[in-house]
Amino acid sequence: MEIKRFYLACLAHGSYLIHDGGEAAVIDPQRDVDLYVEEARQLGLRIRWVIETHLHADFVSGHLELASRTGATICIGAGSGALFEHRDLQENDELPLGAAKLRVLSTPGHTEESICIVAYESSKRDPLAVFTGDTLFIGDVGRPDLSPTKTPQELASMLFDSLHQKLLTLPDETLVYPAHGAGSLCGRQMSSDDSSTIARERRLNYALQPKNREEFVSLLTAEMPSRPGYFQDEVARNRAGALPIEKLDPVRQLSPDELIDLKSAGAVVLDTRPPVQFAAAHVPGSIHIGLSGQFASWAARLLGIEAKVVLVAEDDAAIEESRLRLARVGLENVAGALAGGILTWVETGKPIEWIDQVSVQDLSQILESEPGTVTVLDVREPSERFSDGVIPSSISIPLPELQARLGEIDRRATIAVHCKGGYRSSIAASLLQAAGVSQVANIVGGYDAWALSFPPSTAEQSGLESARPATY
Repeated sequence: MEIKRFYLACLAHGSYLIHDGGEAAVIDPQRDVDLYVEEARQLGLRIRWVIETHLHADFVSGHLELASRTGATICIGAGSGALFEHRDLQENDELPLGAAKLRVLSTPGHTEESICIVAYESSKRDPLAVFTGDTLFIGDVGRPDLSPTKTPQELASMLFDSLHQKLLTLPDETLVYPAHGAGSLCGRQMSSDDSSTIARERRLNYALQPKNREEFVSLLTAEMPSRPGYFQDEVARNRAGALPIEKLDPVRQLSPDELIDLKSAGAVVLDTRPPVQFAAAHVPGSIHIGLSGQFASWAARLLGIEAKVVLVAEDDAAIEESRLRLARVGLENVAGALAGGILTWVETGKPIEWIDQVSVQDLSQILESEPGTVTVLDVREPSERFSDGVIPSSISIPLPELQARLGEIDRRATIAVHCKGGYRSSIAASLLQAAGVSQVANIVGGYDAWALSFPPSTAEQSGLESARPATY
């Protein structure tokens, strides 16, 4: 049996093609499925099974298109309510794969229909690997708050049983392949490693250390990060099955006047260029989310997947990449892109905005010599403030909460924004400016730059911790 992992960094998503004897299965496919089809073609494989470990909430899956193109059977845990033709999988069901077999474990907890897939080679009694979906990650377990009918505590209790009565009873050497890695919204402390083993997770995974159900439920549900608003919409999209990407309308090239008309009608101008380019000149009122980071996740979280979007990008290739990444999270209403980019906008005499960039050295001098003129806004998560340190007197409003808490911003001062390294703070600065905060600056290099130049300060020492307690 051979296993190939496909990793989509911008969504921290891992999918898998496994094969034996000329037959293949794809587990948790991403929306654009050419890579699986091409891999199977090159290896002379027939894709027999397309398996979803659960209805994903953070990306749109390509199961429907992949099955249509290959003739494979879509398989998903019983109780999903899937609206497309599929096979429900129950505990201990087996799927043949060449001379190998795939055995199903019903592992509710992250979602009620969650399953894990245990892979056995033909000549081996013990399993080679287990594909754990969002039930067990490397260093973490799945968040238990995605059910519309059960409480997080109820789901966490189910997850405890799934982990301890099923996954942790597998042999120590069993390889663990999860559906997500570090940076995913589906957990809190995931590793960036490609794989693990049952023994390693039992020993090192913080969520597997509690000795009883009560401790586990308390650990998992305490200070949970807020669930992104688009998650339930994404589940519904995956339950119905998504259109092939090539059936989406092509991105239309827009003149500056056409962009203005669309913006006036409610479209969001989404600028995907690098932060330095955006800061130098951008369309007034535009939102910046750079392609260099977790672009699609932030777009879905901050804009919602029903938003109508107009793109401003570096070039035509970046327009197509932006469109593809947005489609991966179900944000499909791309009304067009500014033809010629920001240069065309400037050459036609349209007004621009910019965001000042301030070094940590200059910021330190201003805070000392002109107190009260600058408010330092930290958009990291509270856990980062407590683990890494803070800029003294900074206030904490995590980026996912910023739009709902704009009323807490003192608009009389310049708002100097920072995150860890600069990606999230550029997003935040654009949100503030678009909301009418006129004096906004981005702190170059973020907290990492500050920590290199000045002694670290803890959150307790920082003075004004936040306009109100922020929840993680």
